[in-house]
Amino acid sequence: MKQRMNIFAAAPEAMKGMMAVEATIDGSALEHSLIELVKIRASQMNGCAFCIHMHVTDAVKHGESDMRIHLLGAWRESPSFTDRERAALNWTESLTNVGETHASDEDYALLQSQFDEKDIATLTVLIGAINFWNRLQIGLRAVHPALKPAVAAA
Repeated sequence: MKQRMNIFAAAPEAMKGMMAVEATIDGSALEHSLIELVKIRASQMNGCAFCIHMHVTDAVKHGESDMRIHLLGAWRESPSFTDRERAALNWTESLTNVGETHASDEDYALLQSQFDEKDIATLTVLIGAINFWNRLQIGLRAVHPALKPAVAAA
C-alpha cells in the first residue's frame, strides 16, 4: 500500500485546527486511558490500521495492559472494563455507527449515568474527531510503521 499524500503538508492550516481539537481533548478531565480506549475501539470498527497502531502504542506507553487492549473488541463480555469505560465504549459504538443507531436515548442515558455534561460534550467531540482521523488516514492510505511478522514455531 502506498500513501496517497501527506495531509499535514498539503493542508497545514486545517491540520493545525485538528491538532488544537486534540490538545483540548488531551487537556480535558477525561482519563488518558479512557481516551485511548475510545480511539482504539473506533479505529477497530473503522478498520484504520494506522490509527490502531498509533493509539495502541500510546496506550501501552502510558500503562494500559496488553490484555485489555486485546479484549477491547469484546468489551461487553469482559469484566475487565469499568462501568464508566463501558458507557464511553457504548457511546463510541453508537456514534461510530450513527447511521444505524441514531444515537438512541438509551445509549445517551447510559452515558449520563457515568459522565457530567461537560465530559459528555468532550467525549462526543473525541468520538467525532477519531472518526474523522480514521476516514482521513484510510482515504489517504496512511501507512503505520512496519512490524516484522512473528515467526511461527515449527
